[in-house]
Amino acid sequence: MNVLCLDQFSELGGAQRCLLDLLPALVERGWSVHVAAAGGGPLGARAAALGATADAIHCGPYSSGGKTPLDMARFAAEAPSLAGEIRRLARRYRADLIYVNGPRLLPAVALAGGGGPVLFHAHSRLDGYALRLAGWAAAMRRAALMASCRFVAAPLEWYAGGRGVRVVYNGVREMAAAGRERVGPEFRIGVVGRIAPEKGQADFLRAARLLDREMPGCRFVICGAPLFASAAAVRYGAELEALAARLPVEFTGWQDDVESVLTGLDLLVAPSTAVDATPRVILEAFAAGVPVVAFAAGGIPEIVEHNATGFLVEQRSPEALAAALRDVLRAPGRMREVAEAARAKARRDFSVERYRAQMVQALEAAAAR
Repeated sequence: MNVLCLDQFSELGGAQRCLLDLLPALVERGWSVHVAAAGGGPLGARAAALGATADAIHCGPYSSGGKTPLDMARFAAEAPSLAGEIRRLARRYRADLIYVNGPRLLPAVALAGGGGPVLFHAHSRLDGYALRLAGWAAAMRRAALMASCRFVAAPLEWYAGGRGVRVVYNGVREMAAAGRERVGPEFRIGVVGRIAPEKGQADFLRAARLLDREMPGCRFVICGAPLFASAAAVRYGAELEALAARLPVEFTGWQDDVESVLTGLDLLVAPSTAVDATPRVILEAFAAGVPVVAFAAGGIPEIVEHNATGFLVEQRSPEALAAALRDVLRAPGRMREVAEAARAKARRDFSVERYRAQMVQALEAAAAR
């Protein structure tokens, strides 16, 4: 089977890492896999190293999150040209299936026509005009719909036309247990991921300031960088620098080796806002045996069971987060028990092997329609 994989970004966010996780399973089946992505990031080179072809397409860049009127005008103006690029790629590679790994390219796929059936994979929850536009395009192509969790799937059901939305949770590889050696009372507490308002690093720093007054031995880590050409994320990064003033905070920048980052943490915090889905780093922390404290936001309660595989904070505020961190850090035995349970769950329910098997099944079903 010939599969054309389209991605709206070539920088390595969570959705792009999921695509790279999938490629070995497709190549092993003898499928011909072709990846086309927008931007000058490393996705194409990584895909080529895994046995796929790599092409560049032209899409954006646009503002991340809410779009400006200029963004929308540019998007409409470039759609016919982008549709032509996708049409040519589908013909060149004789695509039996077009796999769309994000919503921005879906309208152009609808306009392009041809290229076999379409599978749209949503990693983030859509609403407003983005949901309506993606829903129209999916309905126009009768695309198979897939989501990273039920929270992301829910608004897409209206556009599924009775076909339903398949849910496939992310998978992560098994990691060595973190087991960081602490010196004295110091705890290292970190947030890992893209620098963006929906990831909640600002609330983490506000909570860190409150916690620092009660437990001055704590050290805080923010690992990540703004991605996807977002000026808003760059401004947000400057806000974080200001919030971190006079706190024991280390900004590590982007790190490709998340396992080594997790090895240096006693606790991972996921302070996501209500729009976030199921952050991949939570599952990576599970796999590494690092306990997780997270706001009960978005799709996070679908993967974190409170006081069993992690610790959920129901009230979304820096004060509630600081109190939860304090309580968890004062019960190190319970932290270890929960981390071990989460590690077992990662092996059982969130392995990369399970992810690949379910994704292959979804692609085969979509191609057979």
